[in-house]
Amino acid sequence: MSLIRKEILKYCFLLTLIVFNSVSIRCWGKVADSTSLVKPLSRAAFQKTIDGKKTDLYILRNNNKVEAAFCNYGARILSLNVPDRSGKLRNVVLGFTDIEAYQKSTVGATIGRYANRIAKGKFKLDDEDYSISINNPPNALHGGKKGFKDVVWGALQIDRQTLQFSYLSKDMEEGFPGNLRVRVTYKLTDNNELKISYEAVTDKKTVVNLTNHAYFNLNGERSGTILNHLMQIHAELYTPVDSTLIPSGKIELLEGCPFDFRIARKIGERIDYENQQLKYGKGYDHNYVLDSGNSGTMKLAAMVKGDQSGIVMELFTQEPGVQLYTGYPRTTFCLETQHFPDSPNQPGFPSTVLNPGEIYKTSTIYKFSMSK
Repeated sequence: MSLIRKEILKYCFLLTLIVFNSVSIRCWGKVADSTSLVKPLSRAAFQKTIDGKKTDLYILRNNNKVEAAFCNYGARILSLNVPDRSGKLRNVVLGFTDIEAYQKSTVGATIGRYANRIAKGKFKLDDEDYSISINNPPNALHGGKKGFKDVVWGALQIDRQTLQFSYLSKDMEEGFPGNLRVRVTYKLTDNNELKISYEAVTDKKTVVNLTNHAYFNLNGERSGTILNHLMQIHAELYTPVDSTLIPSGKIELLEGCPFDFRIARKIGERIDYENQQLKYGKGYDHNYVLDSGNSGTMKLAAMVKGDQSGIVMELFTQEPGVQLYTGYPRTTFCLETQHFPDSPNQPGFPSTVLNPGEIYKTSTIYKFSMSK
């Protein structure tokens, strides 16, 4: 082969390599970046018209390269990319690549008008009976058949680190009384905190219990089991449930039972113990009564550490309880800050009643750091 031909072939190879790398970078964005293990979402995949309203993708970024993606369908978190112990970004919440998948899921959504369960979908206010749509027979779950997760919210991006969603839940929507105006604000701080602030007002006496349904894996999305994550929950009490996961009304000590996470333990250490409550929940699906009670003050509720990534998540909240949910096949966990399940029917639980002239206001913070 002549020297000239060799040089031509060499040039063609190099040109092909350059073009290939260029295409890869355009298609994968941050995946081509050595500091990231995550793939960015396509905005077009989240632009759709649902119930006559347009949906879209929104991005928040702080000054530490932490990034979170959201959609106004369900006012939900789509991804949350935080650095691991080596400095690489990992998406620590479960998510999907298009809006169609979210239309069949609670993943990442704002949950309301009432998070968790209401027994048989019934409760009473001022001697008047109300019936909520049954979507988790025999109970109502997460606001009924079409809760806040299933509607398109108004969206306002205030700045590169703050996003606000708003929604009007009309009187008797899903059976709940009162026109309820709701606002959810996400703020990504430079302390690597995702702060979620909830506000609501009503024109008629009603019940309200809002939370977020993010599914976490601190080793990274779809990275396998969460059973080796270390978890600590600052609670000495919990609310045991019946076979339909409705609280019995009792508040019991955690000491001596497999639900006790007062000392940091692996999530999977006791999840398969022979225990009736674990059988009811198919693992952990229970409400913890946080130590500071119903004071409304911000407090540390829980800490979780990814065993592979070294990512540490601290959970702060003003709520009196947190629902631990491990799901199946135990590749994600939820820590849903909230009032207790079935509170409208449980006079011994903190009240979830909201009156006209009052403001429902509460915040939750997920703070991320790295262990050595």
